[in-house]
Formats: sequence, C-alpha cells, structure tokens
Amino acid sequence: MSSEPTGFLYPFIDAEERDASGLMADLTASATAKMAESGALRTTTLERCADLVEVAGAAMAECFARGGRLFAFGNGGSATDAEGTVDLFRRPPHGRPLPALSLVDDMAVLTALANDVGFDLVFSRQLIAHAQAGDIAVGFSTSGDSRNMLVAFEEADRRRMLTVGLCGYEGAAMAVSPAVHHCLVVRSESVHRIQEAQDALMLALWSTVQRNLDREGST
Repeated sequence: MSSEPTGFLYPFIDAEERDASGLMADLTASATAKMAESGALRTTTLERCADLVEVAGAAMAECFARGGRLFAFGNGGSATDAEGTVDLFRRPPHGRPLPALSLVDDMAVLTALANDVGFDLVFSRQLIAHAQAGDIAVGFSTSGDSRNMLVAFEEADRRRMLTVGLCGYEGAAMAVSPAVHHCLVVRSESVHRIQEAQDALMLALWSTVQRNLDREGST
C-alpha cells in the first residue's frame, strides 16, 4: 500500500507497482467510476432541488435588484467554493456583474478574528462590519454542522439578510436552522462528490438570478 498522503485516493496502488499497463487500467477505471458517480449525483441533486433553486434564485435576484450584495463563506475546501461563487457573480461569463464579497480571502482579517475573538466568530464579525439588511449570505458546508457557519447565518438573519446554505449528508444542523432561509442539501457522504454537486447548484442559482434580473429589466 502506498505510504503517500494521497494514497487514500487510489488505495489499489502499491508502492512497488511494476505493471505499468495494469496500473493505467486501474487508474482509468477508478477515474471513470468517480466521474460517473459525480455526474449522477449532480443530475439527481439538480432535479431534486429544482424548485428550491428557483425560489432561492428569485429571492436573491430581488435583493440584487434593490441594491443588495452577496457575502460568501465556508471552511477548508468550501472556502474555495465561496471564492469561486464571488468570482462568478462579480465577473460572470455573460450577463450582469453583481456585487459580491468573499469572507475568506483576507488572511489578516481571518487570523486576527480567530486569534482575538475565536474561530466561531470569523464570519459573523465580518457580516457585522460590512453587511446590512437586504444583503445576501451564502454559506457552503459539507457537514452542515460547522459552528462558525451557523453563527454567521444567525447573525445574518438578525440583520435581516437573505440566507442561503449549501450542505451535504442529510443537512444536519444547517438544514433545520430557522436562520437558513433556503437550504440546498446534497445527499451524499463523500466530501468530494458533495462539493462537486454544490458547484452545480451554485451555477444553477446564478443562472436563475440572471434570468430573473433580465425579466425584471425587460418589464
């Protein structure tokens, strides 16, 4: 068994592997299976959440139309999803650029808050500083249980922001929190597959927002 830290991705690879053709066949089969699993989960998730995406996207579009801004946040890999979301809204491939801010991209702010007031408050304190009623809070989590995410949603709700949560498994605490107005759950226990499906959900949300804004602009 490979002793490399990424060995869990391909546990069938032996450190002393010498059969190149057999190894390539195993790698190809593994990658193909992962792609099929990811594609199937994205498809079923988008179908199951279609109505929720329409409702949440329309609500987000209404906030943007009234001058609202989007604030995105998450931990670990979900932090990169938050940053990707902000980039999608601010610099879209087409359509209307929209105001958005990532709460994970300023290392000085994150480390200062974590050190001074605790990691549970790294997102909520930024919302207190920057957000206002009518803005949008979008949070990504695979577990749905991250304390700093839940605290941020509670603060956003107190500030009369629209809140949208994306989580995995069965949704956990995020799915039942009254502070999360729209919760999109990816029903999987694989962190990798959850995040891939969440990316598809966010793209669907963005498309819904753009479509609703276009509709409002044409009336």
